[in-house]
Amino acid sequence: MTSEQPAAHHSPAPGSRPSRVAFPSDALDGDELDSPKEECGVVGVFAPGEEVARLTYFGLYALQHRGQESAGIAASSGRRIVVHKDMGLVNQVFTDTGLAALEGHLSVGHCRYSTTGASSWVNAQPQYRETPAGGGLALGHNGNLVNTAELARELDVPSGNDSEIMASLLAREVDVSLEEAIVRTAPRLKGAFSVVVMDEERLHAFRDPNGVRPLQIGRLPAGGWVVASETAALDIVGAVYVRDVAPGEVVTIDGNGLHSRRFAPPNPTFCLFEWVYLARPDHRQDGGSVLYARRSMGRQLAREAPVEADIVIPVPEAGRDAAAGYAAESGLPFADGLVKNRYVGRTFIQPTQSLRQLGIKLKLSPVTEIVEGRRLVVVDDSIVRGNTARQLVAMLREAGAAEVHLRITSPPIKHPCYYGIDMATRAELVGADLEVEEIRDFIGCDSLHYISLNGLIASTPHQREKLCTACFSGEYPIPVPGEHEQLAQIKFEFSESV
Repeated sequence: MTSEQPAAHHSPAPGSRPSRVAFPSDALDGDELDSPKEECGVVGVFAPGEEVARLTYFGLYALQHRGQESAGIAASSGRRIVVHKDMGLVNQVFTDTGLAALEGHLSVGHCRYSTTGASSWVNAQPQYRETPAGGGLALGHNGNLVNTAELARELDVPSGNDSEIMASLLAREVDVSLEEAIVRTAPRLKGAFSVVVMDEERLHAFRDPNGVRPLQIGRLPAGGWVVASETAALDIVGAVYVRDVAPGEVVTIDGNGLHSRRFAPPNPTFCLFEWVYLARPDHRQDGGSVLYARRSMGRQLAREAPVEADIVIPVPEAGRDAAAGYAAESGLPFADGLVKNRYVGRTFIQPTQSLRQLGIKLKLSPVTEIVEGRRLVVVDDSIVRGNTARQLVAMLREAGAAEVHLRITSPPIKHPCYYGIDMATRAELVGADLEVEEIRDFIGCDSLHYISLNGLIASTPHQREKLCTACFSGEYPIPVPGEHEQLAQIKFEFSESV
């Protein structure tokens, strides 16, 4: 596998190298906790006088949960853009030597989980493009475009990574500034996109008119700026949250400060699943706390589906806050009946059939002293295919559980996501065609209850019309051209990545 060749404005940092291993789509990470995989995390920093690469590194570290396949940082001191990216976790990709080589006053960073395009070094981000005028740009993208094939035909390139196509579209606007190129190009992009992009002197951030994925602005104590996918990335570098990048807005940050322009009227439909699972519990969005929203989901579940039981346990880590809410509302004791092995990393797990059969046991272990002889309420965030939930129930019974009552903080997932979450095709979604009782029978638990869609929405600070509920309701806020054909294409691209 070969790396990109250095160019006049694009230099590989010392220690940067092409990946030696293309990580396959990891069935264990998706199946063993039976949750959709995260998508990507982005960070942008403009802070003259600061070590911007290190600030970006720490921001990416806080966003590692959003993508574990690859990571990269681009930086500029005003003369050229230097890019360092590789396959692996953030702390595997970057060393002190590599970070020291990323000098400058602005940078963008990205951690990736592939939703389109193969899992390979070539598709790792930031994506770098030279412009015909002699400069360059580096781009990091969270989301997924639904008109990638159309844009690829326009560029006369093979359909592939939508971030690559986005960078190429911006780079070819030779007669205008990067800001103006964004204003021209962004209205033609269809789908979900939260983007950080830089040239040699300025940082830009823009977000699709629906604002499906988060993108937030913070201010550093010394006066610099940070843009990131979640407030956790702002917090870790000491930036104070200022506001979100608004749907349909492009923000430009340079030596004169921050200014913004509109490229489209806003029509916000924020991803509901960010509240359920994707975002970190300490993330704050639209005046609400993810942690308290998830506790509210648990309380709502306890009201909707009470059961005679002895104890409430979470499926770590996503079910923890909801389980605490369920316990508080029901009056049942809360306990950690499952222990997560934090050191089973995706790098060291190859998804062979024999390891798939080990499944959930590689990452979760029951605490026999807690579960044995007890009637359990087990709280988790979602069920995708159902195989993992089935393994989990069997494992708890083997540990001596008297009863297992499964409570899920999302409604049944019935439809695929086209906006940046690696969610199974409809044929693989256990909730697409089976009734809840049929799913319960397949999983083998004593009772199964999903939170209602209205109950889930009421647990967030949003009204229904301001949320994307497509994976639950099938109501897609952004039209998907040839939805069935799009689904087939996405499935093909995933198969190409393994």
